Amino acid sequence: MKIIIAGAGEVGYHLAKLLSFESQDITLIDNNESSINIAENKLDIKTIEGDSTSISVLKEANVQNSDLVVSLTSSESTNFTTCFLAKQLGAKRTIARISNVEFLESSNSIDFDSIGIDELISPENLANEEIQHLINESAFSTSHDFEHGILKMMGIKLEKNAPFIGKTVMEAASVFVGVNFMPIALKREDSETTIIPRGNTIFCESDQVYFITNKKGLNELYNLIGTVKQDINNVMILGAGRVGSMLAKDLSEKGLNIKLIEKNKIKANNLAEDLKNVMILNVDGRNVDLLVEENLDNMDAFIASTGNSETNIMSCLMAKSKNIKKTIALVENMDYFNLSQSIGIDTLINKKLLAANDIFKFVRKGEIVALAKLN
Repeated sequence: MKIIIAGAGEVGYHLAKLLSFESQDITLIDNNESSINIAENKLDIKTIEGDSTSISVLKEANVQNSDLVVSLTSSESTNFTTCFLAKQLGAKRTIARISNVEFLESSNSIDFDSIGIDELISPENLANEEIQHLINESAFSTSHDFEHGILKMMGIKLEKNAPFIGKTVMEAASVFVGVNFMPIALKREDSETTIIPRGNTIFCESDQVYFITNKKGLNELYNLIGTVKQDINNVMILGAGRVGSMLAKDLSEKGLNIKLIEKNKIKANNLAEDLKNVMILNVDGRNVDLLVEENLDNMDAFIASTGNSETNIMSCLMAKSKNIKKTIALVENMDYFNLSQSIGIDTLINKKLLAANDIFKFVRKGEIVALAKLN
C-alpha cells in the first residue's frame, strides 16, 4: 500500500514506524524540520518537509496514487483540509485525527464523506474506551478488542498460584486441552524485552503474558491464570480533562459510583451541571489527606487522567499503597511504559500510542499476530 502520513509528532511518527516494518510505501509530511530529520534518520520511509494543506506538497507526495492518507497533526482544521484536498486529488481513503469528540457524536448526522473524510480518530476517545475495557476486565493490565470484540488480546502478570507456572508452553497445551486462548508474547520480570513464546518457553511467576482469546476463552483464562474477576463499583478519577470527563460520564451511565476530582473551580462547577450522576469534588488531587477524607480507601479503582504524567504516576502509586484493586495512569511520555509493572501501577495508557495502533489495525485488518506491538 502507498500511505501518506501528515504530521510527524508522536502519533504520526509511531504509525510510520509500525508501517515501515511491514514494507509499506510510506511518505511522512511535516513542516517541522527537526521532526522530519529525526524520522528520515531513523525510519526507512520517504519524508517531505512542507505543509500538508499545500496542493503542491501533496502532489510531490504522489497523493493521486495513494491508497490511504492519514492526517495526524494537532490541528483539526489542518487534518480536515488535508483529507479534503487529498481526496480531491485522487487519494482512495482518508483518516483525520480529531480532539473534539462532538465530531464523533455527530458522525451519523453529518456527512463527513462529502468533505473527503472516510474515518475520524480521536486519541481521547480511544483512551476512554481502553480504560473502560480495563475496568470491565479488572484482573488484566492490557485489554484490546479486535474484529469488533470477536477476538481479544489480554495481558496479565502471572501469580504464583497460576497452574501454568513451571510448565513450558507445549506442556501447558497438552495439560489444558481445548482451551480457547493462546500466548502470543511474554515479558519477564525486570526485563524490557518482549519475547514470542515457543514450545519450550517456560512460564514463570511474575511473567507478564499476553494472550489472544475470544469471549468463551476469557472465562477459561480467568480460571487458569490464578486470579478471579474483581467487581469494580466505586471509581475515583483524578482530572476532568477530555478523557476524565468522558470516562466519568460513560461509567456513571453504566451504574458505577464515580467521584471526579478537579481542582479548577469553574470547570468543576460546569461539570456538576452536566454530570448529574457523578460526584464532582473541587479539591487538589495531589493532597493525599483530602482524598482519604473522600473515602479513597473504599475505592475499587483509581484513574489518574490529568495532563501531567508525573502527577498521574505518583497519584496511582499513592492509591496503590491504599490497596486499591485497579490503578490506571494516563501518560504522555512513552518512555514511562516499561515502568508500569516494575513500580506497581496496573496500567499506563498513552492516548497517542492508542491512536497510532488503531490506525495500524485499520491498515492490517484481520491480521491479528502483527497487531500485538508490545514494545
